[in-house]
Amino acid sequence: MVAPATILYVVMLIVPVGLALYLSLTDWDGFSADPAFVGAANYADLLDDPELRRASLVTLLVAAAGTAGLNLLGLGFALLVNGASKANAFFRIVLFYPHVLSALVVGFLWSAILGTTGAVNNLVTTWGGEVLPFLSDPTWATVTMIAVLVWAGFGVNVVLYLAGLQAVPHSLIEAARIDGATRWQVFRNVTLPALGPSVTVNIVLSLVTLLKTYDLVVSLTAGGPAGQTQTVAYLILWNSFHDARLGFGSAQSVILMLVTAALAFVVTKLRRRGELAVHQ
Repeated sequence: MVAPATILYVVMLIVPVGLALYLSLTDWDGFSADPAFVGAANYADLLDDPELRRASLVTLLVAAAGTAGLNLLGLGFALLVNGASKANAFFRIVLFYPHVLSALVVGFLWSAILGTTGAVNNLVTTWGGEVLPFLSDPTWATVTMIAVLVWAGFGVNVVLYLAGLQAVPHSLIEAARIDGATRWQVFRNVTLPALGPSVTVNIVLSLVTLLKTYDLVVSLTAGGPAGQTQTVAYLILWNSFHDARLGFGSAQSVILMLVTAALAFVVTKLRRRGELAVHQ
């Protein structure tokens, strides 16, 4: 029973990671049959790459702001639609639906809405206003990208938080209410501590997903304007396939993988310490 799962794990994870590590030490362009071994040259080039530094800052901003937005909205709406009713069941479907759409489709959809000649700007100019630079100004484009990412993904957080809310003992909530606790006090002192595992899972999943953002960038901003919304994952694909530098792109992907694993580990540890402090 274990063998098939082990084989799948090795083929789908260990082999690709090992191949990426090997290619990161070569100058492979994706076409040559015998890539030359260059050692750590690709990693040395990463230190002097201004595009990577800029993309790293954008990626960290997207990950931090997006994770906060996903979890705040996810928990807020989970509290609103918690409980068994037809209305809540309907709103759960509505909130989750954007996640069903492909990120590429979501990007094209919002580009058609918020682009320079999109639906919103057509209305604004019709009413005599000036075009809003949702996707043409670096700051506006970054904020727009984060907002679209949150809109498209927070339905998953709603579902996960709803699962956590179902596990909160009703006896504790009822006891707190009998003791005269307000709704805020019940949430802060009973519900939120019991949601500790759900919070950890949601933060880690959100962080890991956002650090790998590339598909929505492709369809929404194409990395523009002037490369200001390029994420590390988008830059990896650009360097690997557009510039035919798969060795260099592999080195970038290895670094991104290590950073993602490190951040996920740190967040998990911090959340566990927080949970232990609460229980003590």
